[in-house]
Amino acid sequence: MKQLLLSAIACPKCHGQLEYDKQHQQLVCQNDRLVYSIKEGIPVLLASEANSLNQSNCNKE
Repeated sequence: MKQLLLSAIACPKCHGQLEYDKQHQQLVCQNDRLVYSIKEGIPVLLASEANSLNQSNCNKE
């Protein structure tokens, strides 16, 4: 994901910054502990479609 796009989008719930998890192709909001998927190169930024960071396969270190 391009840095310019990443800097232009925000978490739809808290409007905070999202982190790009390249390995799992998803965006992570650390504030809300939510994970937003990226499907066919398009971020799905719907709070109703987000998964809990605890339930996702994201291994942030």
